[in-house]
Amino acid sequence: MKRVVIFASGSGSNAENLIRFFQNSDNASVIQVLTNNPRAKVLDRCKKLKVSALSFNKIAFSETEDVLNILKSANPDLIVLAGFLWKFPEKILRHFPNKVINVHPALLPKFGGKGMYGMHVHEAVVREKEIETGITIHYVNEHYDEGAIIFQAKCKVLTTDNAEDIANKIHELEMKHFPEVVNSLLISENK
Repeated sequence: MKRVVIFASGSGSNAENLIRFFQNSDNASVIQVLTNNPRAKVLDRCKKLKVSALSFNKIAFSETEDVLNILKSANPDLIVLAGFLWKFPEKILRHFPNKVINVHPALLPKFGGKGMYGMHVHEAVVREKEIETGITIHYVNEHYDEGAIIFQAKCKVLTTDNAEDIANKIHELEMKHFPEVVNSLLISENK
């Protein structure tokens, strides 16, 4: 059984979707959720779903080996960033090469980089009068949103769409595709 650890910072809708997707799977399960926000709604979701969840601070993440040691102990086959906003430390990436992935709410390389998350991305899509946007699932490296692309899904942007409309379209793409891509990565690892 493959082991998945999720990192999240906010409401946790993607984390919940992944947890529910793997609840009855013979292939994998989400064994833990880690968050940098002690008030994140993802903690409540995990409690309801009976999944272990921990919060940590910047020191535990970046300056000490605390979070790395938690990950070593969990021994995940895949680490999934689902709305996690901090840059991932190189020491964790080195220990788990090609095992950390992220979902980004735009078609990278457009609208990526530091500060480009959530509504900031959708507002930029509207401002730039893009005719399409989407999601990118990619490997995480030492730079924001620059890791190798695994999967992209697109949707049209109407001239009448505002940032909220785009956010809803992106959310639908994430809910549909993110668990399937995570599952396919775990399956391909078996081959």
